[in-house]
Amino acid sequence: MPETSGVLLVCATPIGNLGDVTLRVLDALRTADVIAAEDTRVTRKLLARYEIRTPLESYHEHNRAVKTPELVDRIERGERIALVSDAGTPGVSDPGEQLVDACLEAGLTVEVLPGASAILTALVASGLPAHAFYFGGFLPRKQGERFRALQKLADLDATLVFYESPGRTPATLASIAEALPGRRAAVARELTKLHEEIVRGEVGELAERYADREIRGEVVLLVGPREEPVQLLIDEESVREKLAAAIAAGATRRDAVRDVAREMGLPRNDVYRLSLGL
Repeated sequence: MPETSGVLLVCATPIGNLGDVTLRVLDALRTADVIAAEDTRVTRKLLARYEIRTPLESYHEHNRAVKTPELVDRIERGERIALVSDAGTPGVSDPGEQLVDACLEAGLTVEVLPGASAILTALVASGLPAHAFYFGGFLPRKQGERFRALQKLADLDATLVFYESPGRTPATLASIAEALPGRRAAVARELTKLHEEIVRGEVGELAERYADREIRGEVVLLVGPREEPVQLLIDEESVREKLAAAIAAGATRRDAVRDVAREMGLPRNDVYRLSLGL
């Protein structure tokens, strides 16, 4: 294959605040032959802000099977194509991954231009351990599958990071509280925007806080690694008796654990461990 100047420019775009775009990305968007955008309506707002008039084409989940070979062919013929998603870096939880793989398979040049990242912004802002982290994208929609997916991650010595839609956030938080009880967690919403919100707390408390709340904007959920159990300073039998009494009175295991932990001033994960023996 003869050498060409064709290249795929993977451009990170702002996750909210349009000021969070790099000079290098702006230059790439101006000089590209075309911009392949996940949603042209979203990308037009960024281009209008910086008076960029490069032609736009759509490249998304529903047309990627047809558009991917077409774009690869155009790059082989020497075109400079900029790839952008709605927010952040293309290829992470969006269709860009397929185009990048196809270009690399064809031996074409792929340049990744870094920029804003919801994952890293949320991780640092959460205050949770950042020595290692696991990004799980979107958890399964079905409750049982979601619970099993979380259980498989329970032993990771890392902070868990997930994307979630606002409508499914309460159900996902409830699943996390059930599968990973007692852990420190954070809900990051509308990052870099006017109504940015980062709420930190024990995962069960967060699940209760958002259970009946209407949530808007994109959400990142973070769950800290399992901490070393705190040695109970009371007779474990007393804890079991209180749990048994609460459950006998009609409380669910989750509610009983929450109430007994609060009443006795104990870590919820220790109380939950004792509840498993009932």
